[in-house]
Amino acid sequence: MTIQQYMMELGQQARMAARHVAVADVALRNAALRGIAQLIDNSRSDLLAANAEDLARGEANALEAPLMDRLALNDQRIDALIASLHQVAALSDPVGAIDNVRTMDSGIKVGQMRVPLGVIGIIYESRPNVTVEAASLCLKSGNAAILRGGSEAVSSNTLLGGLIAQGLASVGLPKTAVQVVSSTDRAAVSALITMPEYVDVVIPRGGKGLIERIANDARVPVIKHLDGICHVYIDSDADPEMALAIAVNAKTQRYGTCNTMETLLVAEGAGAHLATILAAIADEGVEIRGCPRTRELVPAVQHSATELDWQTEYLAPILSVRVVDDLDAAIDHIARYSSGHTESIVTDNHRRAMRFLREVDSSSVMVNTSTRFADGFEYGLGAEIGISTDKLHARGPVGLEGLTSVKYVVFGDGQVRG
Repeated sequence: MTIQQYMMELGQQARMAARHVAVADVALRNAALRGIAQLIDNSRSDLLAANAEDLARGEANALEAPLMDRLALNDQRIDALIASLHQVAALSDPVGAIDNVRTMDSGIKVGQMRVPLGVIGIIYESRPNVTVEAASLCLKSGNAAILRGGSEAVSSNTLLGGLIAQGLASVGLPKTAVQVVSSTDRAAVSALITMPEYVDVVIPRGGKGLIERIANDARVPVIKHLDGICHVYIDSDADPEMALAIAVNAKTQRYGTCNTMETLLVAEGAGAHLATILAAIADEGVEIRGCPRTRELVPAVQHSATELDWQTEYLAPILSVRVVDDLDAAIDHIARYSSGHTESIVTDNHRRAMRFLREVDSSSVMVNTSTRFADGFEYGLGAEIGISTDKLHARGPVGLEGLTSVKYVVFGDGQVRG
């Protein structure tokens, strides 16, 4: 069987399974999610052993540090997977909900019913947690899924795919509702993104190169973000202790994530606090690259920021820093260099905070908190299947509602159009 034939078979099975999942009672879908959580908990040692194989292979292949971090599982991350499954199961069912019902002059009542998208293809690198998160969100929203993880996580993903299939079968749902692509051949990706007869939408999660390739080559709609060049702006009216805590957390809590701060903007009026903030970040092992004004205020900053730094998602312990005149200059910088992912302002000035919320055009815009909160789990979505910086169909962390669409439903009692 060729790769194309194999992928078409997966697509056919997914399309058939999607019809069953779309009409399955929510209690059944929730039971499947809880069953998968229990199976993962029971298979913890096997999962850690499989992940150790992936990590050893990644180390042998000199996998980059951010990818190694995303690849790794431990008891804490497995606990988070189990918790996310239970949280998704506890969420309200979006499927079949009817909203915006209104009575027209003709007497008919018109509303919108939320419906599944159908078959969702997810392509991702390194993160075995995506296998579980994607499966849970697709199932809860009444969709079927075809999951294609990276070759670096093949042992972890294969085991997780088997556990998910067991959980589905145990409640009578088709195990083909979630299929993990077994082939590591890149041709499988090319096939997946060019099967509109079987796949309704593709969601890539990974490096910019992967996502650009999929966006360029896909023949089905793509929900995506290319990179996460996230900013924190410290206003002249910011509380110094709050600014310090937020800046340190936004950069150093984890380096290899798309919601990590990559550029710190500081108002000239807050320059007196800059040395303390940068010293705390540098103490965490972060290389600071500063604009001329930053290096003038903080001579300890040895590296000059270049034009390329403002355009870079480091995913590493590197931070670019720019001192700006005021809020207008900060908004201008973000408009020019941001990838549209997440930006935060630290200020006690309500008027400036509201201006920042209105004028900054990113998928998440925050006041007085860390960019690291731009996450489906933290937003109460249970988990996320990805973050979208597109403006159509979904934007920001994509949870259950982002995996559904609407159709118009009309109720009448015999009306005919004259």
